[in-house]
Amino acid sequence: MKILTSFRLWLVAFVLVITAAVVVTPTASTSATRIAHLESLVKCPSCQDLSVAQSTSASSLAVRAEITSMVTAGKSDTQILTTIEDAYGTNVLLSPSTSGLGVLLWLTPTLVVVAALAIGVRLRKRR
Repeated sequence: MKILTSFRLWLVAFVLVITAAVVVTPTASTSATRIAHLESLVKCPSCQDLSVAQSTSASSLAVRAEITSMVTAGKSDTQILTTIEDAYGTNVLLSPSTSGLGVLLWLTPTLVVVAALAIGVRLRKRR
């Protein structure tokens, strides 16, 4: 019973942390904030593992100018990221997409943790 209570407490704590992360996540309300956020999501086309915001290469400056002009034109974040992805390829985004096979990349760690917890609970019940 003590392990089940401990599991419940950890589960409640996990849900509270996730809820707090979702609630506290800043919204991109100003255009400067939006531009900075989008620049942090796009990888530098000519660098390795740097975002456009971190790099000062010519290609990064060009992508930054594109992002700024698209934000000024009133395009949505999804439209901007799709346009950049079409121009530079699918690997230009620093995080995997949330559609298609990208969903598996986001769900796999969660499913592994849930499966491990379920197996742990079953093993504890058998003892």
